Amino acid sequence: MERETQFVGESGAFLDAVEMASRAAALERPVLVIGERGTGKELIAERLHRLSQRWEGPLITLNCAALPETLIEAELFGHEAGAFTGATRARAGAFEEADGGTLFLDELATLSQAAQERLLRAVEYGEVTRIGSNSPLKVDVRIVGATNENLPSLVERNRFRADLLDRLSFEVVTLPPLRVRDGDILVLADYFGRRMAVELDWPGWPGFGDEAVKILIGHDWPGNVRELRNVVERSVYRWERPDDPIDSIQLDPFESPWRIPDEPPRASEAPGEAPQPAAPAPAKPVVGDFKAAVEQYEKEILETALERARYNQRQTAKALGLTYDQLRHALKRHDMIG
Repeated sequence: MERETQFVGESGAFLDAVEMASRAAALERPVLVIGERGTGKELIAERLHRLSQRWEGPLITLNCAALPETLIEAELFGHEAGAFTGATRARAGAFEEADGGTLFLDELATLSQAAQERLLRAVEYGEVTRIGSNSPLKVDVRIVGATNENLPSLVERNRFRADLLDRLSFEVVTLPPLRVRDGDILVLADYFGRRMAVELDWPGWPGFGDEAVKILIGHDWPGNVRELRNVVERSVYRWERPDDPIDSIQLDPFESPWRIPDEPPRASEAPGEAPQPAAPAPAKPVVGDFKAAVEQYEKEILETALERARYNQRQTAKALGLTYDQLRHALKRHDMIG
């Protein structure tokens, strides 16, 4: 299937991120796109390019994590013939190819320190030097970088240059994960389902049954939109009754009664790792009677579970083995919601 380029969603968090990208597109400044895997960082980069004054120019994408460290600088800046073993002829790098347009650097945080230093010079002075050459070349390129890493934290750990981060972070668009995009799970599932039904030449779109909806809403989607799309398309493809609502969702494609079991990690696979100390036992509440002790302990469990689920109540209910209504009732009993 062709690459998905359309934005689908109606939650406030998602629309705010798209609006921020749209506003930044018109400015000739670098932009960082931050988000978990599968949140659509490449789509935001394309939007930044298409809505900019450079829309007629090239949009060059380079996945920094897909190349070995020995080749990343050659891919970015190009090389002359004979610059290294295997360089039989001169080759332009991504900066030269993106001249007059946009260079999208995906997985930016994986760049080596040497590549970061050369990238900084290219951003500051608008010029690059091919490997094996002493003559700099002027380039007119807008940089859009993307990562799922915490770049300020990497700066503190000396894994990313602070001066490069300063130059690239004129605007930072942070994409929300799917689990906090209220209502978007079913909107996206319906969109991907309809597309797959068309691809399979179904006579219509029967939608999802109650059980399927429950599974879709209850999952926390660590792979975000990309994972949701795969799950929905697989579920539609496997459904054999196109006139009936789809009511079977398999989240894990590897699930099987003949699945190869996991092997426990060997001690030799984790050299130098000290055993993690056991978590300290929670402090016992100081209360005067049994009922108060139980209520206090229940409230602490709810507070801890909410914090771990980033205050997503559906996720919290799933983690505690409760229904959504049961969790809401417990929260109200402890005056934890209005």
